[in-house]
Amino acid sequence: MRVLVTGGAGFIGSHYVRTMLGGGYPGFTGAAVTVLDRFSYAGNLDNLGPVAGHPGLTVVRGDICDAALVARVTSGHDYVVNFAAETHVDRSISSASDFVASNVCGVQVVVQACLDAGVRRLVQVSTDEVYGSVESGSRAEDAPLSPSSPYAASKAGGDLMALAYARTHGLDVCVTRGCNTYGPYQYPEKVIPLFVTNLLDGLAVPLYGDGGNVRAWVHVDDHCRGIQLVLGEGEPGRVYHVGGSAELTNLALTQQVLERCGAGWDKVTGVPDRKGHDRRYSLDDSRLRAMGYVPGVPFGAGLTDVVRWYRANREWWEPLKRGAGRRLPG
Repeated sequence: MRVLVTGGAGFIGSHYVRTMLGGGYPGFTGAAVTVLDRFSYAGNLDNLGPVAGHPGLTVVRGDICDAALVARVTSGHDYVVNFAAETHVDRSISSASDFVASNVCGVQVVVQACLDAGVRRLVQVSTDEVYGSVESGSRAEDAPLSPSSPYAASKAGGDLMALAYARTHGLDVCVTRGCNTYGPYQYPEKVIPLFVTNLLDGLAVPLYGDGGNVRAWVHVDDHCRGIQLVLGEGEPGRVYHVGGSAELTNLALTQQVLERCGAGWDKVTGVPDRKGHDRRYSLDDSRLRAMGYVPGVPFGAGLTDVVRWYRANREWWEPLKRGAGRRLPG
């Protein structure tokens, strides 16, 4: 069995690869895994360090927008999981073109390559942000898409492209939409690793607006288990939500990070709110739970482990904050 993981050197993708090669997914033990990654700022070869010598791992440097390369790499694979994406909202606000290229055009290249190669299934990994702000309740998979940021709009476009190939061509595609994900090896521009690494260095952390924005949180291990469940058991052409174990305001999240880092509110600096900042996200993940999915990592315990990991792995994140991380293979 051969599995192609695009974006497999990023945060969530690399966790998925490490877990699969470690035998963590029943039915896929012994699978050969190909990682295709552009190794941009967030793609880091060190994320694959724990499995670097695994005989089942092949790493290819390349962009999912390169149709000839993607077609060549996809050929001969049974499954494809597309994690490749530009993901940081602030970056999309200042420069949206890279997001459209990767998250829309790149997805079209991937789904076409999957169709041409006759893969068994493609899973397109997406986000809760495509629904926009949720005042009350939780969004089901058939809820209207109402993205607020260029990032969210580009992810919605990629999802629709993948689902269009399912309807038009009969390509076996599933889409997963997860909530905010945290864990080790997360690039330190995201809120939890940014706050943790700043506090470990005695620096202040920035809090948007009044801190009342609400996000649901899922540990990266749970998120990847949900994706794998969809890969193995999902119905073609359907969307699946991957929920977490906690829903917190940014104020409450900040308090928990401060406590674990031994810091006080004097280390928090208020900053003007982000443009178009959604107030709340919430997913109804009952479809996936009916398949047996349950988050296994309580948020408090997971956050404690994450702080411990960043404290013990300065050699991983310090070069990234200096802009000197090892991103290219070889």
